[in-house]
Amino acid sequence: MTTSVYRLIACLAVLFFVASCGGKETPPAPEPEPTEPTGGRDLSNRALLSDDKFGADSNPTGNPIGGGEGYDQLVEEYDYFVTSRAELLDALKQATGGQVVYVADTARVDLTGDTDIEIRAGVTLASGRGKPDSDGGLIFSEQLDTAPLFVAIGPDVRLTGLRLEGPDTMRRTEQMTQLLSEGRFYSIPNSRAIETFQPRLEVDNCELWGWSHGAIFLRRNSMDNHIHHNYIHHNQRHGLGYGVVMDNSEALIEANLFDWCRHHIAGTGRPNTSYEARYNMVLENANSHSFDMHGGRDREDGTDIAGNVILIHHNTFLAVDVEAVVIRGIPQDICDVYNNWFIHWLPATAIKQVYATGNMRNYSNQYTHTRVVKD
Repeated sequence: MTTSVYRLIACLAVLFFVASCGGKETPPAPEPEPTEPTGGRDLSNRALLSDDKFGADSNPTGNPIGGGEGYDQLVEEYDYFVTSRAELLDALKQATGGQVVYVADTARVDLTGDTDIEIRAGVTLASGRGKPDSDGGLIFSEQLDTAPLFVAIGPDVRLTGLRLEGPDTMRRTEQMTQLLSEGRFYSIPNSRAIETFQPRLEVDNCELWGWSHGAIFLRRNSMDNHIHHNYIHHNQRHGLGYGVVMDNSEALIEANLFDWCRHHIAGTGRPNTSYEARYNMVLENANSHSFDMHGGRDREDGTDIAGNVILIHHNTFLAVDVEAVVIRGIPQDICDVYNNWFIHWLPATAIKQVYATGNMRNYSNQYTHTRVVKD
């Protein structure tokens, strides 16, 4: 799908809801601070974090949600210019910290059969998504067992301006349900685009789709990651299907455009799993809730732990047929959900905490089927 097409879809979706307002309305008053649920500690002394802005269109980043046309953090200089599989693999073997491997804007690089391609510390893999008349270089794999395609083996790796197409955009709901009942759920291989155990991975201005397990997998001890201004879609295999998935890791996830994923953001909930999600736009298509954190009952580890810190604010959720946020246990520190715009009619249909409750607050959100327009 081209940049212009998906941005048109996003704009039409937002304009539909704006137009349906029928005029300006006064934003609803912030909800009162919630009472402390059973199982949590006293949060009454912790300041609320809200302001007077709601939803993703408060985006202050200076770049368009989802990246693409208008994105101004483009890579212009490079050390290696590649147009083919052989050139790309050779350049990544040679590139060292501070160097840039640039995939030609018109390139179509078939990496079918390749896995665990290493990107060294401090290396940038780039292309020109968002330049005039450019969707960015395309890198793809048609092999179901591609987990992962790229692995950042050191800190401070950046992937930017690329299109990364995986081998499987399907949900496979009936097939995966049957395999699960037979104890053979993983008999069909999975795929991932990018994986790391290292800190400070940056993925920006990319389009990622077709990765049956997840587009980006942040693994143990991978901290201070920044996932921003990407278009992430069609990662939706039943029972898996993540845009960004974390395990004992941490990330800032902002100004992304999400669609057609099972969970756009998910975490295993193991201790030290944390994320802040802000200024993201979630479009209408989904087969499960949008933002997630698993708890101990999912892991069967005898706890109710659901990560450490979860901050979800200034996002817009247009997928009304599924919950927007589900936290499946108790965060060790806190989960704050605030200043989001939900088209869900009621808070209870937008935000849920299940299995155990505590250390979670939701406040100052908008729950309006028609967008509140502000001066």
